[in-house]
Amino acid sequence: MASLQSLSFSSPVSHYHQQQPRTHSGFISLPLHRSASSAFHGQMLHLPHTQQASLKANVKTSRPVIMMVKPTIQFIQGTDEQTIPDVRLTKSKDGTNGVAIFRFEQPSVFDASGDVGDITGFYMIDDEGVLQSVDVSAKFVNGKPAGIEAKYIMRSPREWDRFMRFMERYSNENGLQFIKK
Repeated sequence: MASLQSLSFSSPVSHYHQQQPRTHSGFISLPLHRSASSAFHGQMLHLPHTQQASLKANVKTSRPVIMMVKPTIQFIQGTDEQTIPDVRLTKSKDGTNGVAIFRFEQPSVFDASGDVGDITGFYMIDDEGVLQSVDVSAKFVNGKPAGIEAKYIMRSPREWDRFMRFMERYSNENGLQFIKK
């Protein structure tokens, strides 16, 4: 079974015009907006007093910086998988659902799993959030782990589109190429 989980990030853009810079003993800081439903809380930026004049001139014309999350795959939350998978996609003729099968040969999670914990699922993480599946199986050869197969099921065109956006980012980051058969 697969599910789509989205991390809620409140955009500082909507609150940008309401916020005024605050000065504290030679430092300038901008208020930080926190979302109650987000695990991300950012960090306040402090600039020395010498840069205050140039910042004030640009405050009205500057735009917030958007941090991008490197697209990654994890089997243990917090531990990125270093092995690049072979990915197979199928889609129904009517386009309402599809399946992605990821095959990892000698994944790095086997090296780290004793140190950081057990495999808890299959997590695809990017700047939009997390796609996850618990349909994960390991392949053993002569009693030793040799590979992992993870299956992600998309049950709607919206889930398919979201998955394809993740795969485009992941492919660009890791040099993968799409081959239609």
